[in-house]
Amino acid sequence: MTETIDRRAARTRKALYEALISLILRKGYETITIQDLIDEADVGRSTFYAHYTGKEELLRSGFETLRKLLIEAQRNALAKTERDGGERLGFSLAMFEHACQNRTVYRALIGSSGGAVIGNEIRRVLSEVVKKDLAAVPDDGAIARDLRVQFVVGTFLNVLLWCLEQKSDITPPQIDAMFRRLVLNGLALPRTDGRLLKRGNLQGA
Repeated sequence: MTETIDRRAARTRKALYEALISLILRKGYETITIQDLIDEADVGRSTFYAHYTGKEELLRSGFETLRKLLIEAQRNALAKTERDGGERLGFSLAMFEHACQNRTVYRALIGSSGGAVIGNEIRRVLSEVVKKDLAAVPDDGAIARDLRVQFVVGTFLNVLLWCLEQKSDITPPQIDAMFRRLVLNGLALPRTDGRLLKRGNLQGA
């Protein structure tokens, strides 16, 4: 009996999330009401509130699937690293692939209140996987561990936002290569008179 209830609840949550995505693409996140969602998913209002407190919680719920995807990608990458010296931050390509597959939804959310929700959820999920990935990296004490995590996550989010704003269809491997170059190798800016050049060919102080 419990298994039947669990399956029914899972179907309801899936129907509501799919209704949310469909409505986002048709009318934008801001204008969606609970009535829109229950009409689209064909469920009752009491059923909706039995699962979610509002549309923001419904939107956040979709990131549990993303979290599982990234953790699995990270697990596989870490196993490869230990086995034959593969690269760290193995979650990144999977995340870029997810974003590109759902590019239209991500773009529809940017600039809306849903964009803030999605940004916070991605940051939370990424912080979790990056912290675990960097745990095995030797710490010389020069850079705080929390700062390392925030640097990687912040760079990733900036690259992701840049990618979504591009009109050309850049492939996930191309985006991932740029992200990894920035994080693992830095900008590799040339030096003049022994001082590091900043963007725009300005000499560092």
